[in-house]
Amino acid sequence: MASSPVALRQPRKLFTPDLKASSAGGKRLLRAARAGGLWHAALVDWLEELHLHSTERLPEWLAAYLDAGAGDELTAREASAAWDRLRLRPRALVDVSTVTTTTTVLGAEVATPVLVAPTALHRSVHHEGEAATAAGAAAAGSLFCLSSRSGTPIEKVAAAGGPWWAQVYVVREREITASYVRRAVAAGAGALVLTADTPVVGRKPRADALARDVTIPGAHTRTNLDWTEGSDDLDDGSDYRLWQAPDITFDTIEWLSALSGLPVVVKGVLRGDDARRCVDAGAAAVVVSNHGGRQLDGAVSTAYALPEVVAALDGTGAEVYVDGGIRRGGHVLRALALGARAVFVGRPVLWGLATGGADGVRTVLDGLTHELVHAMMLAGAPTLGRLTADLVANSQ
Repeated sequence: MASSPVALRQPRKLFTPDLKASSAGGKRLLRAARAGGLWHAALVDWLEELHLHSTERLPEWLAAYLDAGAGDELTAREASAAWDRLRLRPRALVDVSTVTTTTTVLGAEVATPVLVAPTALHRSVHHEGEAATAAGAAAAGSLFCLSSRSGTPIEKVAAAGGPWWAQVYVVREREITASYVRRAVAAGAGALVLTADTPVVGRKPRADALARDVTIPGAHTRTNLDWTEGSDDLDDGSDYRLWQAPDITFDTIEWLSALSGLPVVVKGVLRGDDARRCVDAGAAAVVVSNHGGRQLDGAVSTAYALPEVVAALDGTGAEVYVDGGIRRGGHVLRALALGARAVFVGRPVLWGLATGGADGVRTVLDGLTHELVHAMMLAGAPTLGRLTADLVANSQ
């Protein structure tokens, strides 16, 4: 997408969900939309309003599951605050009459560096599931990463037309993973994203307490995992073959690369030495991530971990992305200034999906992108290439 004058880059109006705005928060959100878009909605914290509105629409256990962190939720709670603590050093007297957010990720052009993280339960959140999420991402000029724990056939996701990657949980029965990878390759995935921080699933007491008597339909999480015996029983959660493999190593990167012929991105890296070992093993990129605070509670924030990983990969040609607590365009700006090529967002996308389907997803991505444009203007950075570490006071 070519750069354009900022005057022409006004936010799209917020979607009008096909539902009754029964809550005060929902009514304010819709009034803000009718009044002229995200800048008006910002007066009532548009993203938090969207969050609250989505919570009202979802079953209590599901809303809690989406929000919950692991353990005492220390890591989950500090994610956004860690970005907030980074202070900025804006440049003065810079021509920002034209600002562009276009970039590339592993060679794929996107209109925004705000990408969609892999998350589960899209079909539990909205009846159109990952197909709607992919469509919303494509409409925003973003990239969608499909979770292997998904409820929509890979081919329907690919039909959305935008760039997309396939996340990989390596399961105990390797052929199940291999079948999923081959199917993703055939459907046109641009890369594989190996999740590296989940040898076992982190305990989430707050969510687990509410979901104790809930059975999540297997069709919402296992649609793209093919296996032979028992393939007609997607709801059999006791099938150990589908459990996460606790024995994956750096050699898994080479296995996925050889199997697919695609670039492999490793997600869940918080240390510089691990990042370098990933790249040495063949990874094309890493995602600095603590899994949204949903795995090891007490793990460092991604805002803290990012500079170390960027420094470790300097000169390798590998790309670095980051997720975790990105809730403002200013957070995106900080992440890119510290060396990330793009950011991934997870929970806010699900809030948008719950409230407005594909339009809701697009609204979240557009909103964060337009906040980023505004922050870039104020920081004196008309292009993403001008977002450099000298803008962040804490990095000096």
